[in-house]
Amino acid sequence: MMSDAKTPLASPEGAAPSKRSLLISIGAAAATAIVITFAAVLPAEYNKDPLGLGRLTGLSRLWAPEEVLVAPAAAGVPAAIRQPAAFRSDTFEIPLAADGDEGRRNALEFKVRLPKGASLVYSWQADGLAIPEDLMFDFHGHTVAADAKGGPVSVADYEKSSGASAHGSLTAPVDGIHGWYFRNRSAQPIKVRLKLSGFYQLVPSGEEGNLPGIQPVGATPAAVP
Repeated sequence: MMSDAKTPLASPEGAAPSKRSLLISIGAAAATAIVITFAAVLPAEYNKDPLGLGRLTGLSRLWAPEEVLVAPAAAGVPAAIRQPAAFRSDTFEIPLAADGDEGRRNALEFKVRLPKGASLVYSWQADGLAIPEDLMFDFHGHTVAADAKGGPVSVADYEKSSGASAHGSLTAPVDGIHGWYFRNRSAQPIKVRLKLSGFYQLVPSGEEGNLPGIQPVGATPAAVP
């Protein structure tokens, strides 16, 4: 005998999925897209790795900015130069008498030795100067006359001006001594506090460039190279 129970009919082929199935599929696709974006696209294309997966998988190494080649030398001087002397830093106090001093101690020259291509950074400030224009300075360098052996002396002018302070850097264009001539034109004695850092050497006391015998603050003559 045939049973009266009704057997459920199978869904016909090509029937549209239910709304629940569609929502699950869309959600899964969105989640996958988000994971791919944070784990692969951001590290590889934008150098951003919020999940840390780019670093672990190596994808972050795929990102690189456009490279533009820059000339490593300017005016015939290489950008990177090895120096024979060690880097050093010193502070100097340069006293200048008032204008009209009988011994003309209101003006002096102080320089350091620099080989061609060597650099230094400087900063100086005049203490006790009421009017900045009363301090005149001439920043320059030149080869040493004693080394010229009758030949010409090469001179390089960097800055001639007046003021109470100056800050900057220098890359020596010639082997020689480089520094400042200061002249106090005020009615009061002043002191120039000079800070240097770089690949320079000190000029011994009494020699050209340091006739007054200026020494670093806190140093003794025997300890100064």
